[in-house]
Amino acid sequence: VQLQASGGGLVQAGGSLRLSCVVSGSVFSAKVMNWYRQAPGKQRDLVARIDSGGSTTYADSVKGRFSISRDNAKNTVYLQMNSLKPEDTAVYYCNADYFLYYGRDYWGKGTLVTVSS
Repeated sequence: VQLQASGGGLVQAGGSLRLSCVVSGSVFSAKVMNWYRQAPGKQRDLVARIDSGGSTTYADSVKGRFSISRDNAKNTVYLQMNSLKPEDTAVYYCNADYFLYYGRDYWGKGTLVTVSS
């Protein structure tokens, strides 16, 4: 199973970006898809998650600004990020929960988001 994240870049504060993560190599859809982020010198934190039924959870710091969605037919998860702030600057990683099928989860390589003030 491979995850390929894309959509990062440089944006001014207040701007928007949409991240995408395509999952390949599995006939099954992940039970849960997650977006994490890791800022320089900090731990990797959960940003948002969406389960197979479409239920979502967000970190308090992004509630009302970020939106996670998934297209199971395309094996893709998205993270729409609006009203970006400099503190959102980080490498964003997608993660797929495949414990049900393969006994493990999988990570993408990450995409860098830089928000300038």
